[in-house]
Amino acid sequence: MAASTSIVQPPKDTAKALTIALSARALFDLEKEDKFFHENGLDAYIKHMMENEEKVLEKGPAFEFVKSALAVNDAIRKLDPKDDELFDIVIVSRNHAQAGVRLIRSINHYDGIFLERMSLTGGSDPTKYLGAWNTDLFLSPDEHDVRKAIEAGFPAAVVYQNNGEDLPNDQLRIAFDGDSVLFSDEAEQVYQKEGLVGFVQNETQKAAIPLGEGPIKKFASRIAKIQKKFHKKGVPRDQCPIRTYLVTARSGASGGERAIKTLRDWGLEIDESHFKSGASKANMLKAIRPHLFLDDSESHVDKALKANIPAAKVPYGINSEKVKPKGGKKRGSDLVEGEGAKSTLKGHFPVKKAK
Repeated sequence: MAASTSIVQPPKDTAKALTIALSARALFDLEKEDKFFHENGLDAYIKHMMENEEKVLEKGPAFEFVKSALAVNDAIRKLDPKDDELFDIVIVSRNHAQAGVRLIRSINHYDGIFLERMSLTGGSDPTKYLGAWNTDLFLSPDEHDVRKAIEAGFPAAVVYQNNGEDLPNDQLRIAFDGDSVLFSDEAEQVYQKEGLVGFVQNETQKAAIPLGEGPIKKFASRIAKIQKKFHKKGVPRDQCPIRTYLVTARSGASGGERAIKTLRDWGLEIDESHFKSGASKANMLKAIRPHLFLDDSESHVDKALKANIPAAKVPYGINSEKVKPKGGKKRGSDLVEGEGAKSTLKGHFPVKKAK
């Protein structure tokens, strides 16, 4: 499934589509433009963007994920040319429409990126349109917006600039953490209150009781549904254009059974499961080479980013409650998702470009 230069039109029946909404700063590197806006104001920012419309924006943190998701559409249409259950990518941005021409030209510049749907809200809260777009996943560098989306019931994650360049071009790979991501944070709450011994005892006693759903479960289920199209056509699972991974800090023997049985109860198939028992996930992720790794732990996300893994933080659950997003102006005043976007992983915004 090499990235294609062919154009697969976005589905007309958006109710069937798997919709990924993302801010402009998730798709493109707009750090300099964001700084210019805050230093010079709206009118100067719009003028700056208009004067630089010929300058193509560099790739942002979710660019390769989006490109690989769109490449899957080619594979789906080869199975069924009339199938509208495709990846639908939507830009939902605080940018002003007059600044949007540069975004459009940058989209058209890159092979394999074909986006037709967008909302440019001129500074107003973009998350209010997630429902209108039937959003299945929202990606943004702005932690305030991501938290708001999760509170409204939308799967969402904070993305950070990364140097994830050595990624597969024949398969979309997505890695999920377990607790507070696919699963609720109920087991993590036990661990925080009662320690490892209490956690093991709780998981052993409740091994047959499914965990609650976490904020990303709905998105994972939509991904699994698309995978089944290929399974039913006899495509070998390891050759499916999408592959999913569970990479969890849980131990296999003492915490793995409940996790596996929960997935079984949901009917959610994850291709691979890796139980790290508290060890760093970075080396495993380097072996997997995912286009997107979703985790609630700042520590795991930070280590993944340092290993050049495109990692995103899911600010949900008891661990997230301990860490509040830093900075941030009033949301209505930010045109290019502002300082709140940096969260507590500010070191990853911006990142030096690899030569």
